[in-house]
Amino acid sequence: MDTDQALIAFAALAQSTRLDVFRLLIAHEPEGMPAGEIARRLDVPHNTLSAHFGILARAGLIVAERRSRLIIYRARLDAVRHLASFILKDCCGGKPDICAPLIADLQPCCLAGANAAKEACHV
Repeated sequence: MDTDQALIAFAALAQSTRLDVFRLLIAHEPEGMPAGEIARRLDVPHNTLSAHFGILARAGLIVAERRSRLIIYRARLDAVRHLASFILKDCCGGKPDICAPLIADLQPCCLAGANAAKEACHV
């Protein structure tokens, strides 16, 4: 991931509804969630949510898949991994003992058992 891509992703997440959507989708990997269910849970009007989906999709953070009459949204865990790697790439100037607490904070998501979650945690 280059700086421009990281900035686009961070800009997309720098709004409370989009961050809530993204976190909700991360929590529902790998099955994803229907747009209507996301709107209901977050109490966001469908047309407003549609605009937020567009911004997150253009940033490469989510994908949509049509299943019959539903549109299922999923977080792109590879984008999460790339974004985390971008931030941690030069962590602490090569001193792993300083970065260890930060990396340890990421480990609980890897212990959840889902292969997709494990992949998201490999930074």
